[in-house]
Order: sequence, then C-alpha cells, then structure tokens
Amino acid sequence: MKPIDLNCDMGESFGAYKLGNDREILGFITSANIACGYHAGDHNTMMETVNEARKRGVNIGAHPGFPDLQGFGRREMHLHPDEIYNLVLYQLGALSSFGKVAHTRLAHIKPHGALYNMAAADKATADAIAAAVADFDRNLIVFGLAGSQLITAAKEKGLRAANEVFADRAYRPDGSLMPRSEHGSVIHEADAAIHQALRMAKEGKVAAADGTEIDVTADTICIHGDNPKALEFARKLTAAFAKENIPLRKNWDEE
Repeated sequence: MKPIDLNCDMGESFGAYKLGNDREILGFITSANIACGYHAGDHNTMMETVNEARKRGVNIGAHPGFPDLQGFGRREMHLHPDEIYNLVLYQLGALSSFGKVAHTRLAHIKPHGALYNMAAADKATADAIAAAVADFDRNLIVFGLAGSQLITAAKEKGLRAANEVFADRAYRPDGSLMPRSEHGSVIHEADAAIHQALRMAKEGKVAAADGTEIDVTADTICIHGDNPKALEFARKLTAAFAKENIPLRKNWDEE
C-alpha cells in the first residue's frame, strides 16, 4: 500500500489570539501547512512553528490565504489573477525566509480556505497559484483538492501535485466539498471521520452526502488544526492507520 501523508493547517495564532495545539499535533503528522500572516499567523508564530516542525522532522509548507483576518480567509475575494499571483508569491517569500534562517526549506504549498476552494473550481485562480509556485520554486509540491483544477494547473506547469482528501468534511457528488455554511458539511464524530479516511486511503472511495460513491486519489489527508478536538483525532487516526498497516509518508521523495 502506498504511503499516505498526514497534513495539518497550523501556525494560525496571531498577537494575543491562540489557536490550536500545534506542538502536540506535530507529533502525529508528516506535513505542516503554516499560515503566512494574511488569513492568520504572524511573524512570531511563523518562526516558532517553522522551528518546531523542523525539530520534529515534519515537512514544512506554506499555507497562503486571502488577506482576511476577520473572516479567517474563508470569505471569497474576487481578485484579478495577477493579484492572486502576487499575494501567493508574497506569502511564499515570507515563510521561506523563516525556513532559511532555520536551515530548512519549504516542501509544499497548500492554499487556505476560500482561496483553496476557488482554486479547486476556477481555472484562472488555479493557474495564477501554479504560476506563482513555478516562478518561486519548481521543487515545491502543490497540495490541492483531489481531482481539482489546482491539481491540473500544477501538472500543466510541470509541478508535482498531491491530491488532498478530507477525513472530516462531507463531499458533494461532483467531488467538491460541501460548503461550511451547509448543515452536515463537517463530520464531528471521530469514528465516522476515521472510517472515511481509511476508505479513501485503502479503496480510493468516498461516499458523498447523498450516498453517491466517488472515486478519489488520496496522496495526503488533512487534519484541521483549528478543530478543538484535532489532537485527539490525530492520535486516533494515526493509531487506525498503524492497525491497518497504512504507512505514513515521511518524505515526498519516497516511491
């Protein structure tokens, strides 16, 4: 069975506001998506999170979002592709500087929130993100919703792409995620989320909200760090993977 990456969005504290159990969760994941100061995070949190991830041997990635602290980057902003290119490039550069000082490098990029969802469906948005990554560092792996426009755009630019699936989110029949504004979009029961994750990893299947069976490619599975029960879920998920002999991907150069 192919190795599966476990990623988590983190580094989302800023100023006096503290989010997540980043240090604890780092012990159960293989990739950290670190906020770059636009939707969350700040310079102090970025430095701390990069250093902690490096110490734990966790892959470090940029988690750029829209400049929307009030909405946590989950509100759509309809920007020109050039502006999306620029804001992604800006945030890549910011996080990369902390990586340089910490004697490590970025391994991947995963857009956040509304930017992620828009890139999944809108080709122009996906192309702008892929172009920024290609111009910044062609070695970066692009994390995107499995089978989405962002995965296609990355491959068209000659970049490596990782199909991302979600253990705790409900799917639509077309393979997109149900919007958080809709009832039932988030799976709160840990056992149900773990069952969904195992099916995606082992069978390449997930049941949509209406019962439709969807084919998915699972290269990396997301754990939401802002969930109050994220640490407990991370423990249970890694234990379930070990029980099913599903290996975790420690290095993206693994075959």
